[in-house]
Amino acid sequence: MNKIKSSNDINSDIYHDSVDIRKKVFVDEQNVPAEIEIDNDEDKCTYFVLYSNQQAAATARFQTTSDNGIHIQRVAVLKPFRHQHLGSDLLKYIFNYARKHNFNYIVLGAQDHAQAFYTQLGFEVVGEQYQEAGILHHDMKLSL
Repeated sequence: MNKIKSSNDINSDIYHDSVDIRKKVFVDEQNVPAEIEIDNDEDKCTYFVLYSNQQAAATARFQTTSDNGIHIQRVAVLKPFRHQHLGSDLLKYIFNYARKHNFNYIVLGAQDHAQAFYTQLGFEVVGEQYQEAGILHHDMKLSL
């Protein structure tokens, strides 16, 4: 059974579970430097963790934008839980949260290898390719 929890408290278990997932996926697997992965915005975000049978399996965070949107960041699914639609389930939950709270759009920086995943969820590429932490990205947007 899957359950999604959220928090904006960096002292919460949810935040710590999110960081654990991010470290395993981004730092250990993708070689993103830890000092880039854990950034100065940690206390400005809302964190979401999807628990599969009470085990933290997937995470994402967002910050609000100045023009009533949200910027999703740090979407990650632990390797043993991939290809089970947990990432899309988590993002759809965040989409519903955003609609419920009357946000106008969602934007994110997608690693290029993940663009098809985000396109299937309704995102469109906006802007030019760029490199972040040595990984090619494109910004993508979903209007709500």
